[in-house]
Formats: sequence, structure tokens, C-alpha cells
Amino acid sequence: MRIAPFPLALLALAAGAVAMPMPGWAQSDPAAARLIEQLRPRAGGATRGIRLPSAPAPGAAAEAAPGAAPAVPAPPPVATTQRPAPRPPVVPDTTAPEGVAAVSITVTFPSGSATLTPQAEARLAPLGRALSSADLAPFRFLIEGHTDSVGDEAMNLDLSERRAAAVRDYLIRQFGVSGSRLQAVGLGETRLLVPTGDGVNEPRNRRVQVINLDG
Repeated sequence: MRIAPFPLALLALAAGAVAMPMPGWAQSDPAAARLIEQLRPRAGGATRGIRLPSAPAPGAAAEAAPGAAPAVPAPPPVATTQRPAPRPPVVPDTTAPEGVAAVSITVTFPSGSATLTPQAEARLAPLGRALSSADLAPFRFLIEGHTDSVGDEAMNLDLSERRAAAVRDYLIRQFGVSGSRLQAVGLGETRLLVPTGDGVNEPRNRRVQVINLDG
């Protein structure tokens, strides 16, 4: 009797050897794909973790087998005075509220200017591709401009507003993102990503933060 060949694809699935590949566009544009994942609305609900076996209650004795030797108690733990090395402080990714889909992008401008440099446009290009993708098309976004603490507070606030507007205009002009989906606001030095004193030149604070308003 002749046995019909089993499809190779089903054989592979049965063996658990088939891995789902990334979409072709994501492989060629990983920066935009990463931003899409960061800016998707985050699903709510509790996370289901792996339930580990529970430890026996303190003082509970295990039932001994007949004829078994009595259990010898374990020696008490030896106290140690060695302390773990202090960990460096962790800088958060954004100053957005917890659970809100957001991303911060460091954008370079000439000192005192709201004109985007070629380097700034290169940093913003993946964001433009992400926001114009079908994955993020249904959502609206807040474009926040932030500065470091160098200079006058009022001047930094005005500068951050103009820079946020420049980023918004660039995304509309170069990537066709609808202006109705983008709202620009400047926050100056009021929400520093890296807390510093006045007059500190901290590049990570000179950034644009993008927040999903529908997430």
C-alpha cells in the first residue's frame, strides 16, 4: 500500500521547528518597528506569571519513613558583612505617566535655535515612518519639547515650544502625518529626564517626548 507523503510544513510544525519570521519591512527598518512597539497602546490587566511550588511553612516537619534515621537540622546560616556593590542610578526612558505608551528621542538643534539639523532629521526619520505606518494610523500623539537647565527658564520654555512645533511640521511635511493627529507643546526644563541643578548641560534632557494620547 502506498502512503501519501506528509506535507513538510506540517512535519515541521509537529516538531516545533517553525519560527514565525518578522515581517519583511520590520527586518529592513528595525528602528521604526521598535518605535511602533513602544508607541502602541499598552494592554491593561494583571500579568500572568509562572506559579512556583510553595515552600513548607516554618517549623513544619516532614513525615519520616519507617526505620529512617532522625533528620539532622541544618546548621544556621553564617552571617556575612559583605555588602553588594551599589548599582548606578537607572535613568528612566521617559517622564510620561506609568503605563502610558511613550518614547523620548534626543534631538539636536543649534544653540538657541528651533531649526532642525540634518542629524536631527536623521533621528526623527524612524519616528516619521512609525507614525505614518498602518499600525499607528488610528492614534493621536503629543509632541513634547524639553530642554536642559542651561539658560533662563522662560527662554527655555519658549525655545521648547518652537522646537516641538518644528518637529511636528517636519513629520507632517516629510512623512504625510495628518496634523490633526499631532499636538505640539513645550515644557522647557520643567520635566528633566535626568534631574540636575541649574545651568547643567545634560544632552539627555534636550529631547522630544512622544506620547500616545489614545493609549
